[in-house]
Amino acid sequence: MALKRGLSSSGMNKNRSGGGGGSRLPIILVIFFCFLSPLIFFVGRRLIITSSSTDQNNNNNAVGSAIGLERTAGLATCEASFLKRGKYKLLIYLEISWFVILVIDVIASSTADLGPLSLDSFRKNKLSASWKVIGGETPVDNKAASETNRTATVVKQEASKGKVDNISEDNARSGDTPAKLARRQLREKRREKRVAELLRQDDEATARLENAAIERSKLVDGAVLGKYSIWRKEMDNENSDSTVRLMRDQMIMARVYLSIAKMKNKRDLLQELQTRLKESQRALGESSADSDLHPSAPGKLKAMGQVLSKAREQLYDCKLVTGKLRAMLQTADEQVRSLKKQSTFLSQLAAKTVPNGIHCLSMRLTIDYYLLPLEKRKFPRSENLENPNLYHYALFSDNVLAASVVVNSTIMNAKDSSKHVFHLVTDKLNFGAMNMWFLLNPPGKATIHVENVDEFKWLNSSYCPVLRQLESAAMKEYYFKANHPTSLSSGSSNLKYRNPKYLSMLNHLRFYLPQVYPKLDKILFLDDDIVVQKDLTKLWSVDLNGKVNGAVETCGESFHRFDKYLNFSNPHIARHFDPNACGWAYGMNIFDLKVWKKKDITGIYHKWQNMNEDRVLWKLGTLPPGLITFYNLTHPLHKSWHVLGLGYNPSIDRSEIENAAVVHYNGNMKPWLELAMTKYRPYWTKYIKYDHPYLRNCNLSE
Repeated sequence: MALKRGLSSSGMNKNRSGGGGGSRLPIILVIFFCFLSPLIFFVGRRLIITSSSTDQNNNNNAVGSAIGLERTAGLATCEASFLKRGKYKLLIYLEISWFVILVIDVIASSTADLGPLSLDSFRKNKLSASWKVIGGETPVDNKAASETNRTATVVKQEASKGKVDNISEDNARSGDTPAKLARRQLREKRREKRVAELLRQDDEATARLENAAIERSKLVDGAVLGKYSIWRKEMDNENSDSTVRLMRDQMIMARVYLSIAKMKNKRDLLQELQTRLKESQRALGESSADSDLHPSAPGKLKAMGQVLSKAREQLYDCKLVTGKLRAMLQTADEQVRSLKKQSTFLSQLAAKTVPNGIHCLSMRLTIDYYLLPLEKRKFPRSENLENPNLYHYALFSDNVLAASVVVNSTIMNAKDSSKHVFHLVTDKLNFGAMNMWFLLNPPGKATIHVENVDEFKWLNSSYCPVLRQLESAAMKEYYFKANHPTSLSSGSSNLKYRNPKYLSMLNHLRFYLPQVYPKLDKILFLDDDIVVQKDLTKLWSVDLNGKVNGAVETCGESFHRFDKYLNFSNPHIARHFDPNACGWAYGMNIFDLKVWKKKDITGIYHKWQNMNEDRVLWKLGTLPPGLITFYNLTHPLHKSWHVLGLGYNPSIDRSEIENAAVVHYNGNMKPWLELAMTKYRPYWTKYIKYDHPYLRNCNLSE
């Protein structure tokens, strides 16, 4: 007991003696943990951050978790030692210092890694797709309110994620393994790769669409559109004549709403639309350009726009408007077809009629001819008419002015006009006029002779199948009545059958050249709608290789071949001819009359003409029987001898025309008609002297 008491007293003495030192220890510890420990922590934290700056995004959480674990373990040890010593007050101080350090650490790490806590920092970083920013799109003027909204946004983001990030942070602080960190990084990389892939696919799809649109635009033939579009002049400037087109569009829509207003019994609107439509029609008139419009047009345009806007509000029904527009389109299409038929009829009628000036010229010349004494009606140098050593031309025409151009152009381009002989044949009506014209206007030193086809006594119905067929009742019905058309449109397809040239023997006389000129060996046949531009004497030296007809071929890849002119469904045609055989042109043909007689070309013509009495082999004209008659008997000439199409083709190359020996106005647009193509007419008119008294008296001018 004494021992125990002694020990106790000695221990108490020690405690008392060391009481001064023991009382200083808690103060030293408080100072250490409150001041020195945070200082050591921040210095160490900064060194760790600096050392790991190259991999900051991936390792910040792991580093923070490790430091937190070390801090927690150290503080726990301190707490245990103080509990053993019974110093509970120090524990409170330690908890406060731990909380302060933790807050400062969070603020420092957030500022260092992400910058200031704001929406911008979250938006700029590549956040997980599960983040959903709420309230971030509403602008706030007040800066404090903006900061509050940012904080609320972050809180809502954390709540909407279901505390996923908090769990991740706790897991990281509690000690994530390197494998988990690697998996998390791999997931992020996969997500980024997927986003990049989707963006790339979207860009590729856009590029494909753009390229496809460009290719489709390249397929549009601009040249063709420019050639055939009636708006080609206006399209040169997209703003040109926009008022005219807008007024036309307004008038179309006004007609649509008129019919709908009538259907729905909107009388006030109906009357207003009718009034505005009439005003627009008067203001537009025949204008085709903005410069032609009446000054009141802009006002009418505005008024019509207001009425159409009102009508749209009251009457617009997509189904009704579509139906009305479709009906209007069908009606317009029918009108276009009808007008095309009428245009064909009128153009054919205009092409086959004689202009007043030419008719006047023929009448005046005829009167003056029959007033001449008989001795003055004869042409000089008649001895040349049967001389086979000269250059002979056959010209069959009832048009005085056209025949004069053929003769004049030939003589003016001939090297030696004295060697040229012209054999003109006309009908009884124009015989006097043709004689009188060439008596007044002789072709220089050339020889000319005019004959009347009605005086060829050998050319009768017993010898000529065409004359016999024309006398039949069936042929008269076919040519003259033509099924009694009751309108212009219905008669357009039948007018060509009533063409006078198909009924005139002047057109069929080309098949009787040896009978008309029995003492000639070669003759050049010319149509009256041609113009000679070069010397033609070389044609007489062309070797026809035993053929009868020398002509320029007209066939192309798929046109102007035999199947276009002949009925190959008929066995006679199909058995004897090739449907792909190349066609050729009448208008300038050199004929070898010796071979003609040997081959009996006229007999071949009669044979096929008799077989075609019911018109089952070909319909009309002289070219189809010519193709049949001279089949395998035609020698092709170079195309520069004879250029065709000036009566229907507006796109013939100018150099081709100027290099041609003969140009041919085949087609309806003859050069002596008003409907002739203007750019081709000068080639014909330059051989006419419009200051001639007869031409002036009949008002014939260029």
